Amino acid sequence: MPDHSERLTPPLPLAALVTLPGLYLGGTDYLGLPSPELAAPLAALLYGIAIVGAAFILSWAAEAAQVDINGGLALALLAFLAVLPEYAVDFVFTMNAGRINAEHGHCMPVADGSNPCSLALANMTGANRILVGVGWPLVVLVATLAVVRARRNGGAHSASAHKGWVRLPRRMSAEIFFLGAATLYSLHFPFRDSLTLVDAAVLVSLFVAYAWRLAKAPVEEPELTGTSAWIGTRPKTTRRWLYGAMFGFAAIIILATAEHFAHNLVQTGTDLGIDQFLLVQWVAPLASESPELIVACLFAWKLHASSALGTLISSKVNQWTLLVGTIPIVFAISSGSFDGLPIDLHQRFELMITAAQSLFAVAILVSLTMTARWAAALLTLFLIQFITSILLPEETDRIIISVLSAIYVLLAIVLLARRFADTKRVVRDGLATPFDVLQRADEQEAVRLRQE
Repeated sequence: MPDHSERLTPPLPLAALVTLPGLYLGGTDYLGLPSPELAAPLAALLYGIAIVGAAFILSWAAEAAQVDINGGLALALLAFLAVLPEYAVDFVFTMNAGRINAEHGHCMPVADGSNPCSLALANMTGANRILVGVGWPLVVLVATLAVVRARRNGGAHSASAHKGWVRLPRRMSAEIFFLGAATLYSLHFPFRDSLTLVDAAVLVSLFVAYAWRLAKAPVEEPELTGTSAWIGTRPKTTRRWLYGAMFGFAAIIILATAEHFAHNLVQTGTDLGIDQFLLVQWVAPLASESPELIVACLFAWKLHASSALGTLISSKVNQWTLLVGTIPIVFAISSGSFDGLPIDLHQRFELMITAAQSLFAVAILVSLTMTARWAAALLTLFLIQFITSILLPEETDRIIISVLSAIYVLLAIVLLARRFADTKRVVRDGLATPFDVLQRADEQEAVRLRQE
């Protein structure tokens, strides 16, 4: 372990430094400071750089925090902070929808023709599909490249990163189980005309149960390198204050810049004549998902592939439970009523394919392995719908969505049937198996893989 007298590594102050322009621009409204008028592309670039810097700080803090709290809870905390941009953007659209509902008694199009209720759900469904359809395959790709690089350089073996596949430890069964539970509940959303406070109670309760389950896991000795090792080897009190401050600083950066980043990206697209609904569904979520995608790639490149994929799975659990569950609450508060957030016909199709994709993803993960084949399937199916949503009329795109949703569900049913024993094990491990038993099983599996 490094000595406590080691100097601070340069990447940490550098990452903090590059966030300052975005923090200043994003904080001018709150602090009453003079704000320069910047073109939308330049503003988006500065905010984006700030988010990238915050993502690096988050990854180092999350790694170092595993010295004091268990890895699963650290990843869940990281996922929550990394997904803050998504909360910020979604809540803005939802509050606008609530105010319009309060004024007119229903959601109605605004001056530019967009429906704020549809935009709130479009942002959420787009973010979820990007996370699974792009993020998960990206982890497999980066992990594979990292393994190839390590082999060429004679580097250390990884228990989770392999050429063409990523292995999850059994202790991550809790993430898969609760994602599966939330997904099963979401399957009836396409047949609803609103998201209500009842949905909020169910989904938020699932998130609380998920966090409670993770909190029972023991603390393990993490493998730290570089900046995270410098933080992790500080004296106990100093270390906790340091990574706590890093979490807080990164969260402030994300909250101060995410909405502006998304807004300027959307404005840039609008100036280029791109449809606003498509911008909200794809461009804004891609921007708001960038911190967690960057963090996951950093983990994968360090051969911590299970942490990389685990971060994105935790983010998916977070979004599919807490985020979706709080949207009806925000709508009710902003509308001053107990009304649910309306779901129009188009959003029913969007919820259908999002839930179907989630079911397929869970069916893949019950084996605790994400292979290049299944990663390619996720990416291909996502890209088909992404491209058709841009190129085809809405009525035709709904046909594509229906077909792809059926494919997702059919593949999920086949996989779950073939992996029935794996599914039972994930349910048992996710709910009840003591974490020390899971840890011993993971250690034995790691030994077996090294011997092969």
